[in-house]
Amino acid sequence: MSQGQPMYKPSLWPVSVKGVAIDSRERVLLLHNERDEWELPGGRLEIGPAGNGSAPADVSPGAALEREVAEEGGWTVKAGPLLDGGTWIYEPIPDRRVLIVTYGCVLLTPDRAPVLSHEHKEIGLFHQHEVAGLTMPEGYKRSIAAWYNHPGR
Repeated sequence: MSQGQPMYKPSLWPVSVKGVAIDSRERVLLLHNERDEWELPGGRLEIGPAGNGSAPADVSPGAALEREVAEEGGWTVKAGPLLDGGTWIYEPIPDRRVLIVTYGCVLLTPDRAPVLSHEHKEIGLFHQHEVAGLTMPEGYKRSIAAWYNHPGR
């Protein structure tokens, strides 16, 4: 690069993998965050120590989601399919956009009560008809509906 030209710096989008997990009583796991919204469990992929991360690197988005659901809610899940309408852009605060990628989850511990982590204010289990009245981004509501209606669930 010649002197005086600015170095190219690409714009980066944070990506968050989210999961819809439903227990044996047909209730979806949701977490209440610091913005006073309900959200699905999940988060970013860990890049590992080589990338200056503190946790081991996630080998796939599904593995990241399985780890995040265990950390945030105490449930063991198997990441399932990407959900129709579950990939969308969210702007939680002005000028801060996040690409949300949502999977259906098979709950491997269907009768275990969820456990609240330090990352959220509250944890809840909601029946499908209760979701519409919650303060939550519409993208999450669409994803929840898609998993409830998924033929392979």
